[in-house]
Amino acid sequence: MIQRCHKWRQKRKQLIDQARQTNDEIERERLLQAAEHYCRMVNTEQGKIDSSRDTKEKAAAEKAIAEADANAASDKEDDDEDTVLPEFITSLN
Repeated sequence: MIQRCHKWRQKRKQLIDQARQTNDEIERERLLQAAEHYCRMVNTEQGKIDSSRDTKEKAAAEKAIAEADANAASDKEDDDEDTVLPEFITSLN
């Protein structure tokens, strides 16, 4: 699947390069439409690749991100609570 995507990306790039070099507007439009077709094929195939990846990998990555966010939030709360004001600020009253 990945090799197919790579081949289609190369073909798309080739078509776009040809379209840039072509003076005929009709031919340019045809080449760009063909390139767009390859782009859609790559996107579809990439979606299949992404969905076939191990769900455990995805779950572990999501869990790690959630834990990192929770740790960052708790660290911020701890910093707010442990802040000690200097004596000159507290003695202004």
